[in-house]
Amino acid sequence: MKFSHDEQQGKRFCWFWPKFSTMAVLTDFLHPQDSYAAEKIMLLITFFLGLTPLRIAGPYGNRRIFISRLGLMITLVQGVFFAYCFLHSFCSEESIVGFFFKTEISKVGDVLQKCIGLTGMMILFGMSLSKCRDMKAMYQMVAFVDEKFLDLGVEFNYRFILKFRQTKLLMMMSVCCSYMTTSMWILFHNQIWPSFQAVGAFFVPHIFILSVVVLNISFAMRFGQHFNLLNRVLKNLYHQWDTRTIKTITQKQRSLQCLDSFSMYTIVSKNPSEIIQESMEIHQLICEAASTANKYFTYQLLTIISIAFLIIVFDAYYVLETLLGKSKRESKFKTVEFVTFFSCQMILYLIAIISIVEGSNRVIKKISGALTTYLIILLQFTSSSPPAVQTACSILNSTEIANVTQT
Repeated sequence: MKFSHDEQQGKRFCWFWPKFSTMAVLTDFLHPQDSYAAEKIMLLITFFLGLTPLRIAGPYGNRRIFISRLGLMITLVQGVFFAYCFLHSFCSEESIVGFFFKTEISKVGDVLQKCIGLTGMMILFGMSLSKCRDMKAMYQMVAFVDEKFLDLGVEFNYRFILKFRQTKLLMMMSVCCSYMTTSMWILFHNQIWPSFQAVGAFFVPHIFILSVVVLNISFAMRFGQHFNLLNRVLKNLYHQWDTRTIKTITQKQRSLQCLDSFSMYTIVSKNPSEIIQESMEIHQLICEAASTANKYFTYQLLTIISIAFLIIVFDAYYVLETLLGKSKRESKFKTVEFVTFFSCQMILYLIAIISIVEGSNRVIKKISGALTTYLIILLQFTSSSPPAVQTACSILNSTEIANVTQT
């Protein structure tokens, strides 16, 4: 794999990144000042999981993101480790489900779960290796869009973005730790000590799957945020044009709106045609970033949904058969322990599916909102604006509306 000039310049940070000053690290953690600083915690965790072999180097104002050779090595090691765990468990016929009961259906479900689990983990790590440049490009495009928004008078609250990621990561770790602690207690309480290969093949993939879901949600949140802010900028411009209040302003008037995730000062000091042109460029960049994210996450999310579907179906069958009393299983586990174990696994994957659907749905609603805003502004400007603005509107009409509907 060949590395770009920026990546070669940043290679020295790949191995010596701990040498950054403690004060700089604390500043980025408590008061992030740009998009890269807000993503550091997310990237650090997924870096050691082998899901994003990317590192961020440089001080504020001169940051860069690059592909790390150490990250690529971690991804390869993780892939080999999980392949070993799955193959060892399969060859030794050891499984966590087998400790609870053994029937023909449970054996089939266990084999299918191992096969699709191994395939799924290889897809996750394979995409991390083969599409790492796409991931890098997404972070770069998001940072560039943030800079473009500054020209329109929007300043992001990166601390809010950081807290959003911290909250999602904390929820993910809480769910995984609760599930694993409960499951392991049930096993140990019944004097069952599974091998680390069986534990690695059955429990640990949940952490990686939920990490990919959180990573997808994080990008969806930024894209939705961008679309939302673009709508606000254009609605603000439309209101000013409609009330004929466009005029040059002083520096004291810059603080117009301050919300949780961003602050937007008035933009009326610019020519309306320039604002529309810049909005068009920003929207195009957001669409390109969203398209790249769609290509990157398609196979990973499809794999996660397939795994979730298989596990939910079999777990629901095990639980319902036990609760309805139609199963004469021979097991040392109590009914409540049996139901708790499989129900917790179902809940975990239901959370993953709901998170994927909800995150995507929010972005779609912001695309929908952009279409209405664009139509209103086009109708208003083309009917009562000078030729320069009408030209910009015609460009917006021919490109932006098509992009919104296609996205």
